[in-house]
Amino acid sequence: MDNALRLQYLEAMGIDVWVPKAAPATDERLLPLVDSAAPAIAASAPAEYEPTPADPDNWESLQAEVTVCRKCALCETRTQTVFGTGNKQADWLVIGEAPGQSEDLQGQPFVGKAGQLLTEMLRALGLAREDVFIANILKCRPPDNRDPKADEIEACHAYLQRQLALVQPKIILAVGRIAAQSLLKTEAPLAKLRNKVHTLGETPVVVVYHPAYLLRSLPEKRKAWMDLQLAMKTYTEG
Repeated sequence: MDNALRLQYLEAMGIDVWVPKAAPATDERLLPLVDSAAPAIAASAPAEYEPTPADPDNWESLQAEVTVCRKCALCETRTQTVFGTGNKQADWLVIGEAPGQSEDLQGQPFVGKAGQLLTEMLRALGLAREDVFIANILKCRPPDNRDPKADEIEACHAYLQRQLALVQPKIILAVGRIAAQSLLKTEAPLAKLRNKVHTLGETPVVVVYHPAYLLRSLPEKRKAWMDLQLAMKTYTEG
């Protein structure tokens, strides 16, 4: 991404000061940016997975299963599955909703303009995409990018749980309403879910706006930066 476009994304997020390009920010640099008044921790979501010692050999078999999955009708319309990318032993697990058209074609989550903005959101925290693991609730694209159906979410549920158990993240970013509602087993609107720390099992979960939404709704950019700060504060104090 050229520098001018990158600056455009940073301005869209409403962030005036960024970490130096020479090196990622350390925790000490980030902490002064965080509001000292920490939001209350929300009630825990049901513990639906039991983290087990990470076994890298399991990744290959899991990805092979996802590649040929036919558990729901989305297998008939996808170009390919989108398993997830990044550091398989990451402290940060980023979970989105479902692949879009670009993701379906490229086989990777969060590409295109929304993906570029997500990259900058992570960069604001001193993180590269390679530092985190990025996955979706669904592994196949719903036609016309419609919302996932309940049976589709259920069909992919075990795959995501196995990814959670393998990564064993120290924090989860739930990106967007559907990802947050699916992970936390709630129908509460995103406005009620953000700005607080939830838990999945014993892992903290922070809900953030989807970058595609932020590209359409720039007035929410400051709230998005607050959520990212909360995530970093939760991580550094955990």
